[in-house]
Amino acid sequence: MEHRRLLASTALNHYLDFPYVAQVCRIEREVTELKSGKQRQETVFAITSLTSAQADPGQLLSLNRGQWGIENRSHYVRDVTFDEDRSCIRVGKGPAMMACLRNFAIALARLRGFTNIASALRAFAHQPRRALAAVGV
Repeated sequence: MEHRRLLASTALNHYLDFPYVAQVCRIEREVTELKSGKQRQETVFAITSLTSAQADPGQLLSLNRGQWGIENRSHYVRDVTFDEDRSCIRVGKGPAMMACLRNFAIALARLRGFTNIASALRAFAHQPRRALAAVGV
């Protein structure tokens, strides 16, 4: 269970040497692990170019929370399913190209209705024609 609170201010804008700063934010999180009951608190800080007229604290909190949706739907899958952190491809354009290919595979699996990317990869590996048909070959 997680409770979040965001405090936003424009009071520091003229003190910061940061381009396009419109607001600074403090996000406080109180997390309780449901199984163990263990509690922890976190405080993080953020800078945004959105003015207070463009995004109030509630909207900033939603935008911040939405960022985790991206993390969970893409980066987490790349880290866990593709074991990306242990990739030996580390020089030149190789890492960026492999990230593009992994993102393509994830998007293709989701377009084909898979919610579990690992099971999609197994299905495509067992039926290569299905994978080729998914890309129009």
